[in-house]
Amino acid sequence: MFAEAGVVILLGLFGLLVLMVLWGVSRYKRCPSDRVLVIYGKTGKNQSARCIHGGAAFVWPVIQDYAYLDLTPISIDVDLRSALSKQNIRINVPSRFTVGISTSEGVVMNAANRLLGLPLSNVRDLAQDIIIGQMRLVIAMMDIEEINADRDKFQETVYDHVDIELTKIGLKLINVNVTDIHDESGYIAALGKEAAAKAINDAKQSVAEKDRDGAIGAANAEAEQKVKVAQAVARATEGENLAKVTIANSEAARRSKEAEALKIAISSEKIQSAKALEEAYSAETVAEEARAKREMATREANEIVIAKIEQQKKVIEAEAEAERIRRLARGEADAILAQKKAEAEGLFEVLSKQAEGFDKIVKAAGENSRDAVLLMIADKLPELVKTQVEAIKNIKIDKVTVWEGGGQNEGEGNSTSKFVSGLYKSVPPLSDLFNMAGMDLPDYLGKAQQENAQEIEEAKILKDE
Repeated sequence: MFAEAGVVILLGLFGLLVLMVLWGVSRYKRCPSDRVLVIYGKTGKNQSARCIHGGAAFVWPVIQDYAYLDLTPISIDVDLRSALSKQNIRINVPSRFTVGISTSEGVVMNAANRLLGLPLSNVRDLAQDIIIGQMRLVIAMMDIEEINADRDKFQETVYDHVDIELTKIGLKLINVNVTDIHDESGYIAALGKEAAAKAINDAKQSVAEKDRDGAIGAANAEAEQKVKVAQAVARATEGENLAKVTIANSEAARRSKEAEALKIAISSEKIQSAKALEEAYSAETVAEEARAKREMATREANEIVIAKIEQQKKVIEAEAEAERIRRLARGEADAILAQKKAEAEGLFEVLSKQAEGFDKIVKAAGENSRDAVLLMIADKLPELVKTQVEAIKNIKIDKVTVWEGGGQNEGEGNSTSKFVSGLYKSVPPLSDLFNMAGMDLPDYLGKAQQENAQEIEEAKILKDE
C-alpha cells in the first residue's frame, strides 16, 4: 500500500516537472530574421524595452510581454507639389522612397518606443510627412538650375536630410528615386531651350571661324599667286598659262569648300531648331494630358461623392420610415394589449364578486348547496313568474271566432274557457323547469304554483263570461 502511494507521488512529481518544462519552452521566444523581437515590461537597466534581432530570449510571465517589429521594406509614393525653391519658384517633384525599420542598436530602440503596435498604414503616413517636410527644406536651399543640372547632388542631399529625421522614429531610408522635376511656370523648360539655343550658337560660331580661316587662306593664296604671276611674267607665256590654270583650280577649290561648310552649318542649325521645337511640343502635350486627367478625376470624384451622399440620404429616410412604422405598430399592439388586460381584469373582478356572493349564500344556507340554490331561486321567483306571464302577454290575436255547440258537461267549461286554459298551459310550469335542471321543486312552491294557476284560469273564465 505504501509502495502504491510512493508510485503515485513519483508520477505526480514527474507530471509537474513535465508541465514546468513545457511552460518554460512556451515562454522561450525565437526571433525570425525578418522581424525584431521587442520585450517590454520589467527589463532592467532603466530601459523601457529590450530589442533582439535574429536571436531568442526567455519572456517572464506577468512582469514581461513581447511583440514584433516587421522589417519588411515600405514603398512610399511622394507626389510633392508646389515646393518653393530658393528663387521663389514653385516646382513639382514626384518621387518614390523605400524605408524600413532600422536594426541599429540605438535606432531600433526608437522604433520600439514610437512604432510598436502601429499599423503599417500609420507608419507609412508618418514617414511620408517627414519626407515631404525634408524635401521642401532641401528645395528651399537650392536654385532650380542646380537642382536641374545636378540630379545626383539633389538626391544625395535629400537622402542625407530624410535619413537623419527618419532615424528619430526608428526608420532607415533604403532608396530614393526622383521620378521627374518640373514647374508650372515653365522655367525648367526654358532652361532646356536656352541650352539648345546655346549649342546652336556655338555651332554657328564654329562655322564662322572656319569661314574666316578659309578666307584668310584664300587671301594668302591669292597674294602668293600674284607674286608668282609677277615673277612668271618675265618668263615665257607657257609659264603664265600654267599659273592661270593653277589660280583657277585654287579658286574652284576655295568656293567648293566654302559652299560645303555653309551647307553643313545651315543643316545643323535647322536640325537643332527642329529638335528644340519637337521637345517643346512633346512637353506641352504631356502637360495637357496630365491636366485633362486631373480635371476628369476631379469631376468623377465630385459626382461619386454626390451620389454617395444621395444614397446615404435615401437609406436614412428609409430607416426612419421603417422605425416610424415599427413604433406605430408597437403602440397599437400595446393599446390592444392594455384593452384586453382591462377587459380581463374587469371580468375577473365580476367573477370574483359573484364567487364571493355564492360563497356567502352557501354559508347562509348552513353549508348546504341545495338550500343555497333554493334561496337563489326564491330570490328570483318573482322574475320567473313574470317571465311566464310575459310569455303570452305580447301575443297579438287579431280575431277569435268561437262556435258553441250549446251542450255542456258538468265540471267542464265552455269552448272559450278551454281555449284560454290551453293557451296558458303551453307555458312550461316551474316544476318542468326544475326537472330539466335536474332538481325537485319544493312542495310549497309547487302548491303555490298550482293555486296561482287555478286562480288565473278562474279569473280568465269570469272575464270571458
